[in-house]
Amino acid sequence: MTRLLITGVSGLLGINLALLAAQRGYEVVGWSNSRELKNLPFDQESHDLGQLNSITAWVEQSRPDAIIHCAAIANLDFAQQQPDLATRINAEAPGVFAETASKLDIPLIHISTDSIFDGQKGVYSEEDQPNPQNIYAQSKLEGEQAVSLANPRAMIARVVFYGWSISGKRSLAEFFYNNLSQGRPVKGFTDAIFSPLYVKDLADLLLESLQKELTGIWHVFSQNSISKYDFGVALARQFGFDSSLIEPVSTSAGDLSTRRPLNLAISTEKLQKALGHDLPEVHQGIEKLYQDYRFGLREQLASYLA
Repeated sequence: MTRLLITGVSGLLGINLALLAAQRGYEVVGWSNSRELKNLPFDQESHDLGQLNSITAWVEQSRPDAIIHCAAIANLDFAQQQPDLATRINAEAPGVFAETASKLDIPLIHISTDSIFDGQKGVYSEEDQPNPQNIYAQSKLEGEQAVSLANPRAMIARVVFYGWSISGKRSLAEFFYNNLSQGRPVKGFTDAIFSPLYVKDLADLLLESLQKELTGIWHVFSQNSISKYDFGVALARQFGFDSSLIEPVSTSAGDLSTRRPLNLAISTEKLQKALGHDLPEVHQGIEKLYQDYRFGLREQLASYLA
């Protein structure tokens, strides 16, 4: 049995990945910062990744056979306000994990982001040049660079995803669900394009990539792109909500305090060839989001809150 260390286990990706891995027969140890969870089907440990000098010892104590490093400061506005902390967690800590994985001779998957691109071109491949537009994106790019330098055998997975979280407030899908289910009007950006994966599809692809022993930079996204407005409309129709509650607007009308790239359509051709199959499309993910809603996944995740 493979013992898998997953960081950021209280986050949207971390918890869904840990649950899937446990179901697949992995022995999971999940790390979180300070949020204590209960009744988990895997082990949980709490560690402050800002204590960079302690990470290696903590990893050694956890005795993993592989690491998937999901933990990050992912709130763009918070990262903009706390650049030193964002750099420590998003840029420096990944380098320590990469060095540790290399020292222990175990696989590492480091989670990065589509936000490293400037959004001017769209349909970005792994060969395109990053151009970060905010502190969050800059810190994530520096994290990629630190991982590549310390451990060329590591996999860097650039991602963007949505799904059900423990708090119920961690993804764009939850934003639309929480408002539309209550009949509240919202804005949807027509000029913000992305290639989002349903988080459980992403978790499945990460475990598949781990088995395939992929190394280097990979784009792990849906195989098609959509505007955030159209994403909200598709979700509304899937759930039977009133899609007219979503007002189509440009990002300039959104009163956003942190600069964001617009066209983040992503090419997944490289990964599809490596895995030998197509990646899910956006509408397929929204259907799975709905099915998991019907089967009570929101309530199951909320029950883990201590």
